[in-house]
Amino acid sequence: MLPDYRRLLSWAVQAGALGEAEAAGLAARADQSRAGAARVLGRARELREAIFSLFAAAVRAQSAPRDGVRTLNQAIREVFRRLELQPRGDAYRWQWLSEPGNLEAPLWPVVRSAADLMTSPDLARVRVCNAPNCDWLFLDHSKNQTRRWCDMKICGNRDKARRFRAARKA
Repeated sequence: MLPDYRRLLSWAVQAGALGEAEAAGLAARADQSRAGAARVLGRARELREAIFSLFAAAVRAQSAPRDGVRTLNQAIREVFRRLELQPRGDAYRWQWLSEPGNLEAPLWPVVRSAADLMTSPDLARVRVCNAPNCDWLFLDHSKNQTRRWCDMKICGNRDKARRFRAARKA
């Protein structure tokens, strides 16, 4: 759930998309530009739904929803122009162009990651959690690729306990 821009920042730090200092700077900027932060929050929600719809369709072997493709492609065009190659020793790596205070910065790594995964062989490893009250997507890196839950400690245990209680009642 993304109730406000600060929650988006908190998630971005937790996910490794932003550092603490960058998030603090963006929080201060969001306080100065509440309308801008609200606009970015709406964009984040739109992207989340589009990305989910695309991956869920891939999991179910369904056609990609046109709106999801359009939304992600539009974001890719906006985000990828903010990337450049930077030499690192004898190799290169992607580097974000510095745009301090750009409220959309938390969305950039998300769009890049979604685009990378959509074009990767790992797309076949995307799954939807099998728990009744969870729609989370996850990458199945299990040896035989039969993982059923996003997190065994949470959804897996709950689902197993629910089935155990149902079996005992029967």
